[in-house]
Amino acid sequence: MSIPSLSLEGKVAIVTGAAGERGAGRAIALAFAEAGADVAVCDNVVDVYDRNLGARVEEIKKLGRRSLAIQVDISKKSEVDNMVKRVEDELGPVDILVNNAGIYRGGTVLEMDEESLDIVMDVNLKGTFLCCKAVIKGMMERKSGNIINFSSINALSAPAGSTAGRSIYAASKAGVILITRALALELGKHNIRANVIAPGAIETDMGLHNRYGMGDTERPAVLDNPDRSMFGDVLRDIIPIGRAAEASELASAVLFLASDAASYITGQTLVVDGGWMA
Repeated sequence: MSIPSLSLEGKVAIVTGAAGERGAGRAIALAFAEAGADVAVCDNVVDVYDRNLGARVEEIKKLGRRSLAIQVDISKKSEVDNMVKRVEDELGPVDILVNNAGIYRGGTVLEMDEESLDIVMDVNLKGTFLCCKAVIKGMMERKSGNIINFSSINALSAPAGSTAGRSIYAASKAGVILITRALALELGKHNIRANVIAPGAIETDMGLHNRYGMGDTERPAVLDNPDRSMFGDVLRDIIPIGRAAEASELASAVLFLASDAASYITGQTLVVDGGWMA
């Protein structure tokens, strides 16, 4: 029996939420490029704190692949449609879509206001829906495609050590799982797969990016510390593996789902949490 390949040679991929230097989006984009894909990296905030979309393009090009940097608000249909058109015009038909972009707003149901509710739902749920819808027609015509959407273990259950205040975020991410299952049912006959990644804790700078989104635009001093940790030791006794994931570990799981090694997997949620939900 031959071993299925993780190669993405000749593929064109879109990865949203890819501007961050330590982000999952960057790690996924680089893993795809190393596997042979040309990658469009997309984000709404492209040059703040550690986020530099142009730098991500240069990293991909150094790996010998083509790349585009596209600023896009995924909650706006016109911007999403323009993103996909530009990728198709400059890189070619989209083979792989990774909806990694997301936002977190904390607060109990009583604490959350309507504005925060709208922001979370618009980015996490509506944005995922719009990006999927924008690539589906072309994938159906070509009878080939692969969609990987990001949810969260919070969408499945409250993980050990959780506190109140994640209900709206969890609801938006649960919606992502249900949309993905629907896509798998609707698109399987067109040879299009759709799956979900549900991460636990990942060592990124998402907390800092959320601060920026809330209006704190002053550059955090912690960015000067290359050993900075978003979680510290708080997860040591909660997660069986004893630590948060590195972005590269998440990228490996996404690469698997994007490759022919996962050719018979669709409509599934792959939990990447170090055993937190076990």
